[in-house]
Amino acid sequence: MKVNSIYVGGWFQRTMLQLSEIYDFLRECKTQLHLDPNKLAQYHKQLEIGKIDYGVSGEEYVEFTTALNIKVRIFEDGLITLKNNQVSEDTLFADITRVTDYYENKLSPAFSYLFSLGAPVPKELANIETVYPYFIVCDNITKTEMNDLLSRTEKQKYFEFDNTKYDVVRGDKYYFINNKKQSLDNIERYIEEQIFIREFKGQLHRYLNLHRIIWEKIDNVKENAHVKGSDIVKFSSKLEGYAKTINLIDGRINQMSTYLPTREKIAKSDPELAEFLVISGYRYETLKDTLDYIKYLWSMTKNYVSSAQKLFDGLGSQITEKSVSNLTIVTSMGVGASLIELFTESAPSFTLFGFLYFFALAIVGWAVNKIMSTISENRKYEISDIEYDKNIK
Repeated sequence: MKVNSIYVGGWFQRTMLQLSEIYDFLRECKTQLHLDPNKLAQYHKQLEIGKIDYGVSGEEYVEFTTALNIKVRIFEDGLITLKNNQVSEDTLFADITRVTDYYENKLSPAFSYLFSLGAPVPKELANIETVYPYFIVCDNITKTEMNDLLSRTEKQKYFEFDNTKYDVVRGDKYYFINNKKQSLDNIERYIEEQIFIREFKGQLHRYLNLHRIIWEKIDNVKENAHVKGSDIVKFSSKLEGYAKTINLIDGRINQMSTYLPTREKIAKSDPELAEFLVISGYRYETLKDTLDYIKYLWSMTKNYVSSAQKLFDGLGSQITEKSVSNLTIVTSMGVGASLIELFTESAPSFTLFGFLYFFALAIVGWAVNKIMSTISENRKYEISDIEYDKNIK
């Protein structure tokens, strides 16, 4: 059995501006940003960069080789592919691990530091474990051999695709491609489109799950019919944090609209991808519909957290009004003391009795203010909100 090469890849939104920054970093270990040059040099060194090329294949890309015989290609829209063509059947899984390790522990940390300034990645996204698609390209093997490879990695077959140039057997995260008479460049084009479509869909699914999680967190803040005055500030801070996360993710989602039409146009203008598009071309339209659906959900989520913030802001205003009332009561006590002095002939003089008299007034004033403050903090404020049936979504 001839195993030709292994591919691993991923996608995260980039532009030609970031691609130029990547090229400068890879070529000369330079950046126009205020980053630690020592850290930058350390990340650059561990990439073990060999030859670097800048080219165009539908989109602009940077390609470089490494001392580990791994070839990396980075496109202007953020698509990344890593290729290892020195593999064999006996060392297949060790070769896969080697490419994955380079991606996760060398390439990704370097780019994360290079783009560490600016809008942050929400922690809800930063901590998500990535499940890569692995593509194993073989030369002229039988279906039995392909199914045997699948059984060694995954038990379930998701789909099987045959044509005159190459066959594909796909599991969950493993794709086995049998190259019959297609050029490796065209196989790579197929792999690039598969990685993009899979990663685009995967990000949308993560955003759907985050919508559910954040919505429930907002619900947890509002789940009690009454809330103590002392808890209102704490809940308001939580809602502020949720609102920040929602705005950051909303920006990421809106960015995605710019990439799909370009990828679709390039793929449909490539005659070598015609057979691939027969079974996958519809997925671009499906991704558009799914993206619109996710945008709508996040718009709802933004409105929901905004309404919750307004609700708690209103409760905060009630507490402020109560505090002003408390101060009015204490002030009235002082006025009362002045009236006692005005309308009595024997106002307390600066004697021991007079000192005790005013000290008693101060204690009473402090006690009244403390009592009013405690009542305000422990008073139950009603949260008035419309309840919805969540069984339909």
